[in-house]
Amino acid sequence: MVQTPVKQTSRVLVGSGLLGVAVVLAALNLRPAVTSAGSVLDEMRESLGATSTWAGALTTMPGLCFALAGSTAPWVAKRIGIAGAVGAALTLLTAGLVLRVLDGQLVVLGGTLVATAGIALANVLIPVVVKESFATRIGLVTGLYTGALQAGGALGSAATPQLDSAFGGWRPGLGSWAVLSGLALVVWLLVARSRPGESSGAASPRSTGRSLLRSPLAWIVTAFFGLQACLAYIVMGWLPEVFIDAGVSRGDAGLLLGLISILGLPVSLLVPPLAARGGSQSWWIVGLAACGFAGVLGVMVAPAAAPVVWAVLIGLGMSVFSLALTTITLRARTGGDTARLSGMAQGFGYLMAAVGPFLFGVLHDLTGAWTVPFALLLVTVLVQMVFGFLAGRPRYV
Repeated sequence: MVQTPVKQTSRVLVGSGLLGVAVVLAALNLRPAVTSAGSVLDEMRESLGATSTWAGALTTMPGLCFALAGSTAPWVAKRIGIAGAVGAALTLLTAGLVLRVLDGQLVVLGGTLVATAGIALANVLIPVVVKESFATRIGLVTGLYTGALQAGGALGSAATPQLDSAFGGWRPGLGSWAVLSGLALVVWLLVARSRPGESSGAASPRSTGRSLLRSPLAWIVTAFFGLQACLAYIVMGWLPEVFIDAGVSRGDAGLLLGLISILGLPVSLLVPPLAARGGSQSWWIVGLAACGFAGVLGVMVAPAAAPVVWAVLIGLGMSVFSLALTTITLRARTGGDTARLSGMAQGFGYLMAAVGPFLFGVLHDLTGAWTVPFALLLVTVLVQMVFGFLAGRPRYV
């Protein structure tokens, strides 16, 4: 399912400044659908009479959908072309954002499923657009793309409570994000144009070669992507509670998580262009992962001693996400291989990441403390560092 090449009749999209704007605008919409719901989840539960199980299903669904729906992206692109596939992804996202605010518990879950399916498709396909249309500026455009992703995530969690207050409830507050995704869809449809007569690099014979499931490098990239996503999921899900248990106020714990999120923006804008200029990205990955390791160790040993320092270090460590996306585009020769590698890395990687927060919580419940869960997290960061170093070396799948 991750082996399907992109359709031979697809065309390379014109890598213009307008297409760059469309890519950034699309990326800005790929996280608010997830982060916006979390910021008003208590109000949603009260309004809908929902249980904790329902809330758990709602918060688990995006990661699983990223894994499962994302693996279909190469097949969709094969059928309707890369421009049409990204347009379909934004259409699903917009429709899902509207649907999830129209009725009760099942409709909210259904709308979230539709919206996150659209996100999953775009997650896999946007790196293909970057590879094919901005081949000489991969680092720059990847940096802008990942920066927009992280900015959108922060905006979703920060702005939704204000939208809730301004529009008089969680339904219009959440539904208003459909306006932004609808704008991204319109811009994409207007500017995503192909170069006539030029077949996509994705259709080269190399993209129909051996299965990536038999490629050691593809599994290395997948492991790197999954492990860095696992760290991010655990931090976003559990770190505020760890700080609160250590005596940090609830408000300050939220601000610390916001600091971690926002640090990814400048790093995403600066590091990928620099890392992409050289042949290897390995030491950039190791450097950022080492910051994350130091931050996790600080929280494990003395969480209340210097929480701002720990948050900054963890934020730098989590910003390796931008290099995870960069390695996907740089480790593939063609757009077709990029689509297959992106689908494999994000499909299996997000499944791997979904296990992390659950296991972290189970270990906390079993031990009644945070030491053992954080020991697991330290091992995760170390293994991520090893796979990241290997993934950053200049080779092709």
